[in-house]
Amino acid sequence: MAIGKRVKVTRNHQTTVPKEARDKFGIKIGSVLEVVTTEEGILYRPVQMLEDMAGSLSRYASVKKVRASLDRAREVEH
Repeated sequence: MAIGKRVKVTRNHQTTVPKEARDKFGIKIGSVLEVVTTEEGILYRPVQMLEDMAGSLSRYASVKKVRASLDRAREVEH
C-alpha cells in the first residue's frame, strides 16, 4: 500500500520522513537514503548498509573483517 503524505521543506532544505514510511522501511536515525530523481519527482530509497547485513555475514567474519576485505578489493580495482 502506498503512503501519500505532504512534507514541508525547511529553510535548510530538509524534510521529515513520515512515521508511517520510517516504520514500513525501517528508517532510523543514521539511516542512509539514496535520492533518485525521476520524471515524476524525487524518490528516497533506503540503502542497506554492511552493518545492517552483519547477521547474514557473521558466520564468515566480523563486520570489521568484511569491511577490510572489501576495502582491499576496491584498491585492487583502481
